[in-house]
Amino acid sequence: MIEKYMNTLPEELKTLLSQTSIVEAEILDWVICDRGIDGGFVNTYLLLTKDSLYRLSNANEKQKEKVFKGFRVFDQKEKNPIPNEINKIHLDQFKIEEIESIHTVNLIASGLIIIKAPEERAIAAVTNGHIATAAKFATTFMKIKDGEPIDRHEEEDKSIKSCPTCGMIYPEEGRQICPKCMKKGAIFIRLLGFTTRHRWSIFFIILFMLLNSATGLVIPYFQGTVLFDQALGGTGAFAGKIGLVILLIIIFRTLSLLFGILFGVINARMAADIVFDLKASIFTSMQRLSLSFFQKKQTGQLMTRVNDDANELQFFFVDGIPYFIVNAMNIIGVTTILLVMDWKLTLVCLIPLPFVVLLIRSVFPKLWRMSWKRHRKASAMNSIISDTVRGARIVKAFGKEKVEIDRFQGANVSFSNAEQKFNKMSSTIFPIINMLTQIGGVLIWAFGGWRVMGGGLTFGEIMTFITYIYMLFGPIQFMNDIAGWWSYCMSAAQRVFEIQDAVPEITEKEDALHLEKLSGDIEISKVSFYYEANKPILRDVSLQAKPGQMIGIVGPSGAGKSTLVNLISRIYEVNEGEIKLDGINVKDLTADTLRKHIGIVSQEVYVFMGTIAENIAYANPDCSLEDIIHAAKVANAHDFIANLPDGYDTVVGTGGYNLSGGEKQRISIARAILHDPQILILDEATASLDTETELQIQEALESLARGRTTIAIAHRLSTLRNADYLYVMEDGKVVEEGTHEELMDIDAIYAGMVKKHEEALKMKEAI
Repeated sequence: MIEKYMNTLPEELKTLLSQTSIVEAEILDWVICDRGIDGGFVNTYLLLTKDSLYRLSNANEKQKEKVFKGFRVFDQKEKNPIPNEINKIHLDQFKIEEIESIHTVNLIASGLIIIKAPEERAIAAVTNGHIATAAKFATTFMKIKDGEPIDRHEEEDKSIKSCPTCGMIYPEEGRQICPKCMKKGAIFIRLLGFTTRHRWSIFFIILFMLLNSATGLVIPYFQGTVLFDQALGGTGAFAGKIGLVILLIIIFRTLSLLFGILFGVINARMAADIVFDLKASIFTSMQRLSLSFFQKKQTGQLMTRVNDDANELQFFFVDGIPYFIVNAMNIIGVTTILLVMDWKLTLVCLIPLPFVVLLIRSVFPKLWRMSWKRHRKASAMNSIISDTVRGARIVKAFGKEKVEIDRFQGANVSFSNAEQKFNKMSSTIFPIINMLTQIGGVLIWAFGGWRVMGGGLTFGEIMTFITYIYMLFGPIQFMNDIAGWWSYCMSAAQRVFEIQDAVPEITEKEDALHLEKLSGDIEISKVSFYYEANKPILRDVSLQAKPGQMIGIVGPSGAGKSTLVNLISRIYEVNEGEIKLDGINVKDLTADTLRKHIGIVSQEVYVFMGTIAENIAYANPDCSLEDIIHAAKVANAHDFIANLPDGYDTVVGTGGYNLSGGEKQRISIARAILHDPQILILDEATASLDTETELQIQEALESLARGRTTIAIAHRLSTLRNADYLYVMEDGKVVEEGTHEELMDIDAIYAGMVKKHEEALKMKEAI
């Protein structure tokens, strides 16, 4: 492990270490600090061994100012770095026994690493890109100080976070894929992978394409050489047989049309199936991602990827790939025929081709970038629409319709500008390309007519040649347009694959345990958690719940109560410490085990669009109607459901019957009853309800909690009157614990909360 860990040391640090007495193998952790305490940018390294903290820097090193634009600026001189001079190296050593603590302080765009020994002082500074690693470094120090075992940082924590080719910072942490340098051909090949299960369809499509091209290529020969030189000219096998020639032309045209219809129908069906698979794949990929992914994305943006991007690819499969193949075949076939007929005249026709190729090569990257920009603007506009529709109640309540209109108008203008720029580029370039391709036809008329007048070609041959040339214009025009389609569709495919390749923050081990039964023993040991580095939500939290026991967690808003229960069900991952169920770390259990045995009733209840019966049965779709009714009765929901217009078949959710907060809460409890979990989490389940409704729901919760291990979070202390043990949290820590009587005897935080609660009740009664 040490060897693997030491391989992550940067070459500069290894060079500096070689000029000191510090042994590489003794280094337990390190962090690079890329900002000077007094300003500017300079690399300083902090190193930890079992008994010392070292600060190591090269005082001779001067860095340019950093540019924070998503790119790491490369300096050609970096390839031949100036050797570090030993007399210019600064090495400071601090004994761990002399340091009380290390912590980080967040500034606006950077942070400081502070040691207390015994006075506080800053020993290094970092930019925001390294603040998370600095926070872990401080945690490692405290573990060394307290003699606790160290979990070494994984190698990827200090891996390169920017593309080594262009310097662009990777858009997704842990996924080293650069959108700028990604090969578009690789995206195309991967996209074609969706066609693998349609082999027979592809076989018949290609067969009918070949037949369509072959029958189409015969027609100009009959319309030109055969008709004019033989049938009308009275020579050759078809001399005087005008009717037969016309009949053959009609037959080949009909066959060509028939083959075209056949491959078009098969291809349309296959393309629809492929897009169906794409949408299913995107949606499935989204479901496996962690909750944090959805919290970072806007609803409109995700909807754009599922619908618009997938539909964009449908156009490519229907109108792009098959017709690209057909037109490529036609170009090859026509060019071959033209070269056989008269290679000199053919070369004259192809004079504009190099200019067309150069123009397409220059335009293609610009169209790609414009397509990306247009997509981002469309996503932003869709997100505003989604936010405004979902938040319509708030918009109306505050009278902000005009503000939302202006906000949408700004996004709409941005999208319109991006769309216009793309269309202007397309409308300018492609007519130029068309003109260049048509110049070839003009040259044929000029040189071909001159050859006919000189007797080098017959009239029928030049008509055949001209017809083939015009047959070439259509495919070349299509190839001109394919650049735009390629830009559209490869951008869409890249966005689709970004969803598919997104790395979930919480993954299940390959050998994870699946348990059919749990007794419900919960043990939380020294758990720390943060969403952002150096901003801990939970700090060193420990608690325990025995099977069948009900424990209560109380504390002010922002104390970390809800975050703690989300860690138990592994919706989020702990940063430090561990959580065990029946003595097994939750990281070693399958997601199915956790979801099956842990049920949550929260303050925020979501009702899906559908019937009430479907909403209750969401936890167990295979249950019977009797089970649904029983769960509703236990949850005190049966009476109000029975009085609804259609009873359990009443449609609720978007566009359906509007339920009150208490009604939604009781449906949520009925859903949890059907789930039948061994561990029940009640997260502020009665916080926003009136007293009468709270009493009804409290009865339902007591029925639900009977015989289960229950963790109840509540502001209202009356909710916890049946709790066997209480934990009081404040600022992410457990500050008190014990039974109600024990905490009242302590007469501290909990006792103060109880007294305030009783005073509030007396005031309410007096009013």
